[in-house]
Order: sequence, then structure tokens, then C-alpha cells
Amino acid sequence: MLMGMSILGIVLTLIILLPIAFLVFLYFYDEKQTQHAVLRNFPLLGHMRYLLEKIGPELRQYLFDSDSEGKPFSRENYQDIIMPAKYQTTMMGFGSKRDFDKAGYYIRNAMFPKQRDELRVDNTVLLHGKRYKIDRDKLFNRREHLEENTVKPWLLTDEDQIIIGPDCREPFAVKGLVGMSAMSYGALGNRAITALSTGLGMAGGTWMNTGEGGLSPYHLKGNVDIIMQIGPGLFGVRTKEGTMDWEELKRKSGLKQIKAIEIKLAQGAKARGGHLDGRKVTPEIAEIRGLEPYKTVDSPNRFNEFSDVPSLMAYIEQIKEVSGLPVGMKMVVGQPSDIEELAAYMKEHQTGPDFITVDGGEGGTGATYQELADSVGLPIKTAIQLVHRTLIKYGVRDRVKLIASGKLFTPDRIAVVLGMGADLVNLARPFMITVGCIMALRCHTNTCPVGVATTDPKLQRALDIEEKSQRVMNYVIALREGLFTTAAAAGLASPVELSEDHVAYIDDQSRHFTLSELYETRKLSS
Repeated sequence: MLMGMSILGIVLTLIILLPIAFLVFLYFYDEKQTQHAVLRNFPLLGHMRYLLEKIGPELRQYLFDSDSEGKPFSRENYQDIIMPAKYQTTMMGFGSKRDFDKAGYYIRNAMFPKQRDELRVDNTVLLHGKRYKIDRDKLFNRREHLEENTVKPWLLTDEDQIIIGPDCREPFAVKGLVGMSAMSYGALGNRAITALSTGLGMAGGTWMNTGEGGLSPYHLKGNVDIIMQIGPGLFGVRTKEGTMDWEELKRKSGLKQIKAIEIKLAQGAKARGGHLDGRKVTPEIAEIRGLEPYKTVDSPNRFNEFSDVPSLMAYIEQIKEVSGLPVGMKMVVGQPSDIEELAAYMKEHQTGPDFITVDGGEGGTGATYQELADSVGLPIKTAIQLVHRTLIKYGVRDRVKLIASGKLFTPDRIAVVLGMGADLVNLARPFMITVGCIMALRCHTNTCPVGVATTDPKLQRALDIEEKSQRVMNYVIALREGLFTTAAAAGLASPVELSEDHVAYIDDQSRHFTLSELYETRKLSS
């Protein structure tokens, strides 16, 4: 008994004295160190600053920022993605949280909207999936469960489907206006890519872009159409010397799921070559890309194969000939003169890409530099109008499809950009959110806490492929339904009919302009 009390006393003494001893040591260490002035002047207390600094992003995200303040996506934005993905609903109550006193774009509604049975939509084949249903939603007792669900696909009719590369040997027909933007295996883990591929395949009428990391087995897991991207590093279609492997390109182009090829000139968040941290370059990824394992890779800022519009057009034609597929280019708009030169060349030589992906400067990435993400490249609403109008000016708009990307994560945002001239829309980060992303902002570190933007097997195991693929499917279908709902409100039978006359701009003095009026006003004032 006494011995037991003696041991207990020793343990309690150690519990009390060891922390005190550590704090005393830390006090004198802080006072002597020369790296941090605040710790030298305020030993111990200064550590509180670093603690708050470390957990500050989480505190702001969950406690201090309002629903509309967080960046790059606010809590409200996040909910706009999660609600349709989990519960297949975009319903809300009471009223909008939008600040209607701020300048912005709106869809012009018609006095006599279309009835649902007047819409030109293909809902003949129903889809079977799952969605969450909330059983109880109390403060300390919330329960929900997955239930079987049958939904309409909200596809375009055959007469409205978008045909990319109609003159190619293998044209690409698209029956939905929304697809997945470029996200590479390596930037995202295999379970995330598999969930995306599976969910998109279940939704049908959409596509996924491989990203510049090239085609992986995980992109092929789902029955989904694929746009294979080729970046300046030629990953996936390169020789050991780093040049184009034309035979490998031909082989991959022959795969049933590969529907088009995209040449990546630049990306919204980085108007330069891509970056992949060596920790993410596993032996499998190295084999897929043609690299050395665990070696950090920065692809060139541009292709070595071309350096001007004529050589770019020749390269596109060569890929078309080898692949037989539609070939497009992904770009970030900077100088209007560049678009003028491109359009003029297309008109004079009757050649050019089958599609152009216009990536806005507000787009995301796995890794880039702050100065590029914040200040290089025009935002999508400015960029898509510039490209659209320039192609019309030179009489080549009908020969090329425009795909827009840049934080277009709700039907109304998509509708506005379609009205501005886009034919199709790409999404990236919203799809990451559907498979579990919590915006931890660690995409470039390989330490994504939810297993999305990481190749670490231990972190990836948290991502349930089947459950997340259901969310992807639900989100795509909800966006398509929302587009038809918006089109109906504008008096249109299909969202493919959206034009600049259906988009209004309200300035900060509450003056109303159509896009055509706004454009003329800008021309007159310039």
C-alpha cells in the first residue's frame, strides 16, 4: 500500500515537475536564440503567436469568416457544391445572400418562361444512383443515410449536341455542357482520379481531361469520354530523350475512350509549365510520365516544338493527322493582339484547332507561384468574350468550339459564361470538393488530409471511391438540370440557346446593359 502510494507520488511529481522543467529550459533557450526577436523579448509567451498563426486558417474558415468571405472558395461556395453532390438539391430558403448593390452579371428572364414539357431535353434513359437523406438534424444528434435514387440525366438532344471536330476522322459528340478540367494523376491520387472517372461515367454525356500528367489506368476506370492533354513536358507520349513519341501518341489515340487531344499552352493559375513535387513522383507515376522516380519535375514554360502561331498550327495539324481525333489548345488570354494573330492566321490558311480551352486567371492548380496565381492572365469573363468576339470578327468562330474554365461551379455562373460565348464549360476544384476536398490548401505538399491531392497510400485510404463517385454523378446532373432551369426562365428551350442578349450587366450605379450594349459602350469610350 505504502509502496503503491510512493509510486503514485513519484508519478504525480514527475507529471508536475517535467513540464515546469521543460518551460524553464524553453524560457532560457528562447532568451538566448537569435532567430526570432519576439521570442527573445517575450520567452514562452511569443510561442502563442506562432500557434495562432499556425491554426489561423482553420479558425477563419470555421469560426471568424462570414459565409461569403473565405478564399479561394467561401463557405457559401463550398455549400453550393456539396449540397447538390450529397443531397442532389440546390434548394434554398428565405432569400439570396448576394449583394445586389454590387456591379455584376445577371441572366435576363423572359416574361413568359418555358414550361418543363416545352424544354428540348433528352431524359429518355433514367440513371440509378444514390444520394444522402437526412434522418435527424439536431445540434448534437445528426444522422443521415445513403438511399437508392433514380434521376433524369438532363442531356442535350441529338440535334443540340455539341460536335467537336466535325471534319475529323473521329468527331467528338458531347451531350452535356459541363465536364472535368485537366487534373493529372500525380497531382491527385489514384483513388480520387478513379472516383472522378467512375462518377462522370455514371452521369454520362460528359468528359474528363487527363491533365498534362498524361493518361493513367485510373482515368480509364470509369466509362467516361476522355480528352488527353499534352503539356510542354510531353508526359505520357515522350521518348526517353524527351521528344514526342509519335507511335505512342497513335497507340493511345486509338483507345476507345480517348475522344480528343488538348495541347496545353498555359493554365489560369500558372502561365508556365507545371510543377510536380518529387514526393509525388512514385515509381508508377514515373513510368506513366516517363520520368525518374521521386525527382521533382518542372516542365518547360512552353513547348520546344513550336514558338509562334504558324509552327503551333503546323504541330496541331500533325497531331490531327496521326491521331485522327479533334485537337484543341488550352490557353490563358493575356494580350488581345495574340488572339488577333491567331484568328487572322486561321482565316488566311483555313486551319486551326478544333477547340480552344480558355482558362481564366482565377483558376486553380496543384502548385504554382503566388505572383502567377494572383496577377498573370485575364479572368474568364473578360477572356472568353475577347476570344469569342475576335473569332467572330475574322469569320472563323463557327469552325472552333470554346471551352471556358475558372470558378464556374453553379448553373447561373455557367449560364452567364455560355451567354458570353462559351460552348462548353470545364470544372476542376468543384470536382475535387465532390470527392472530399476540404480546402486545406496543401495540394503542393503531398499531405492532403482527406486523400485527394496526395499519392500517400495512408492518406488516400480515407477516400471511399464508391461513395465519392456517387457525389460526382449527382453534382454533374444537378448542374445540367440547373442549366435547363435557368434556360427555361430566360424563355429558352435549351441552354445551348443562351447568347449575349440573355446576359445583363448592372453597374455600381444600377444602370442596365446587355453584353452587346456594354461592348459598344466600351468601344466608344476607348
